[in-house]
Amino acid sequence: MSHYDYEKSKEISAKDPPFASLIMSAGRKADTKNFAKLKLIFPEIINELEKRYWAPGGILPEEIKKEEKI
Repeated sequence: MSHYDYEKSKEISAKDPPFASLIMSAGRKADTKNFAKLKLIFPEIINELEKRYWAPGGILPEEIKKEEKI
């Protein structure tokens, strides 16, 4: 890591994103080894990232509103 990484972390934090968004973003950028570490530490967040990655538009099936039958 470097001073650049530290300064970038301050920029990102200043935007005040939700914690889960930061972990998902880290998962997107991670190499295989670091992705596995993230999945071990934050399994719910990384599992959701994987599900949303493969879902059309990132929308999970349970989020799709079913049309009401008349």
